[in-house]
Amino acid sequence: MEAASPEREATGRRWCEKVTLSFRNTGGTAVRSGTVTLGTHIIGALGIDWATIASARDLPAPIAPGAGAKKSWTVCVDAWRVPLGMHIETRDVTVQWK
Repeated sequence: MEAASPEREATGRRWCEKVTLSFRNTGGTAVRSGTVTLGTHIIGALGIDWATIASARDLPAPIAPGAGAKKSWTVCVDAWRVPLGMHIETRDVTVQWK
């Protein structure tokens, strides 16, 4: 199973963004279930990475051998974590499948 780099899109709130991931099953059997863990970085006004918040989502399954899937989620952190002048960037993706 492979996951492409996240495609990020701003929302109207600095503590949320729309994240789209593309998946490809490179194995010989169907992926029936799994979890996608997203690492969302809180970035300060000067570009300093202050924290990373993990969130988990269900993998869009089943995915047949050789097939792909695409899924979008709105990822948010607590608003108080992102004061004015700061923003978030979901950069890290980990996939576990069964």
